[in-house]
Amino acid sequence: MSIQFVDDPEDPRVSAYRDIRERDLTGRQGLFVAEGEVVLRTLLSGASLCRPQSLLIAANRLKAQAALLADVPEGVPIYAASQAVLDRVVGFPLHRGLVALGHKPPGQSLDALLDRLPPTCVVVACAGIGNHDNMGGLFRNAAAFGAAAVVRDDRCCDPFYRKAIRVSVGAVLRLQSTAAPSLTGLVAGLEGAGFDLVALSPGAREPLTGLRPGGRQAILVGSEGPGLPPDVLARLKTVGIPMAGGFDSLNVAVASALALHQLTNVSVC
Repeated sequence: MSIQFVDDPEDPRVSAYRDIRERDLTGRQGLFVAEGEVVLRTLLSGASLCRPQSLLIAANRLKAQAALLADVPEGVPIYAASQAVLDRVVGFPLHRGLVALGHKPPGQSLDALLDRLPPTCVVVACAGIGNHDNMGGLFRNAAAFGAAAVVRDDRCCDPFYRKAIRVSVGAVLRLQSTAAPSLTGLVAGLEGAGFDLVALSPGAREPLTGLRPGGRQAILVGSEGPGLPPDVLARLKTVGIPMAGGFDSLNVAVASALALHQLTNVSVC
């Protein structure tokens, strides 16, 4: 393990970390920003589908994070700086004191991903999810309940946005995912791969509790507010979660957790 110390915020070695708030390198050369110990442990673990490019850590945390740093692959640079220099580099107070750049997994088509999945599995399908907190929550739930993948349409935000990764507690880095060119393509791809596709909708007459695990199943969720398009709801089987007191619906991430629990038959302790 080789530590390179940085004492100048303008040091070109850490230029990719400069002012990362709202930049996050999403879509730039296939890189993403991972922040905090929990997320970095996932990035450096055998479960990760991604690989690190470099790490930047507050110098006063080197000793406490020695075990984590020992897992950094040979040849991946580790930069250390004082907290003051670190904060100036990233552009905001980085209280977690640890950030990394990582490479996204190689791109793959929806058909290629689905073809590799087992005959019994659950997939989360996302339509128009533009909120990064919700996207991160969907990935976290999918990983927690053993879903095989999260797939999305072209209107969804990038799950490799820094905040989405953080909210997912690293699940984005370990769960198979890809985007279809359209919602129509997403639905057609899932159905063509033999998935029983069910849409979650507040207006559905059939309750979620009527679903049973088994075979290839996919849960389709839409954005809060607009929800799923009427033509999609008319085409698919829809299920809902009854609300008390005339309340409309749950947050999309919460609703997905209930649906995943129903379909994966995982007991919550």
